[in-house]
Amino acid sequence: MVNSSTLLLTFNYKETTMIKRKFKTRQERGLGKYDAPLSLQYNQGFSAFKRNKNNPFGENTMQAREWQRGYNVAYFVKLERVKDAESRRRSEKIHAR
Repeated sequence: MVNSSTLLLTFNYKETTMIKRKFKTRQERGLGKYDAPLSLQYNQGFSAFKRNKNNPFGENTMQAREWQRGYNVAYFVKLERVKDAESRRRSEKIHAR
């Protein structure tokens, strides 16, 4: 038999955990084990371009695709910077006489 003080403590523990939790759990959001916040993989790919690192995720996973998308965005950002710098350098040579 359980006494009333044990029941009260159990109830208070459940109540406090409900108060402390700010976000829904993965199950409440309908996410599985490998449905990570994909912004993490995107950011890893973006920063990996600067460090010239390879994709750490499996080939056909959503995480690998998001990592690759971040890597590609970093590449095109850098490409635009290089093109802009080259066009400025060429115009200085021609117009700076």
